[in-house]
Amino acid sequence: MIIGIIPARYGSTRFPGKPLADIGGKTMIQRVLEQAEKAQSLDKIVVATDDERIAEEVRRIGGEAIMTRTDHPSGTDRCWEAYSHLIAEDELRAKASDYIINIQGDEPFIDPAQIDELAAILDGTVELATQMASVDSAEILHDPKEAKIVINAQNEVLYFSRAAIPHLWGLDPMVWHLHHSYHRHVGLYAYRADILEKITLLPPSSLERAESLEQLRWLEAGYRIKLVETQFQTPSVDDPIDIEKALRDMGQR
Repeated sequence: MIIGIIPARYGSTRFPGKPLADIGGKTMIQRVLEQAEKAQSLDKIVVATDDERIAEEVRRIGGEAIMTRTDHPSGTDRCWEAYSHLIAEDELRAKASDYIINIQGDEPFIDPAQIDELAAILDGTVELATQMASVDSAEILHDPKEAKIVINAQNEVLYFSRAAIPHLWGLDPMVWHLHHSYHRHVGLYAYRADILEKITLLPPSSLERAESLEQLRWLEAGYRIKLVETQFQTPSVDDPIDIEKALRDMGQR
């Protein structure tokens, strides 16, 4: 069974109430939920939220909302609590082979095929999985807001970094992307249920603190993260000014 969970918290430093923001006549959470429902691979979809206003909106549009704590440090922790509620309510029978896909609540135009391509590799042996996209510009390669990925021969993550790795000795950094195949992280996560429980118990790690990247905690603890390359480039909404840009990019009015 593959369960899609959309973490949606009300509090946001840059954009309070973001899941309820109007985007072309629909709330953000409605757009994310509608796109997720088009995916062929999900057996169940729920919104995990810490605010009754968001829960009410999800119910209004026919979705299912699960109330979670307000103090979760990440969407990963919120996903585990929501999955735990589903098990406790006997709606699901927990199995080690269950997978949870964390669908970002701030990507209102996520393509359902992007969810399906990640789900396609979840065969029971995969512990954790995420997506990557090719880097085709120096601007993206050297942008510290973009996490880059070092990959092994089995298409698993060796390392995430805000820096461009590897360093190409003797070449101008502005042309590195023309001489090596770099990839950036695309933040759609899949967790096997038993692994999700374990990683939520891990304390913050030194590499995580250094790079401010949660997924490094999992690597330091020895977990394997499988990669799927995607061609989808859907915009996220981090603050109000991103809404109009997202609408223009996706041809919406």
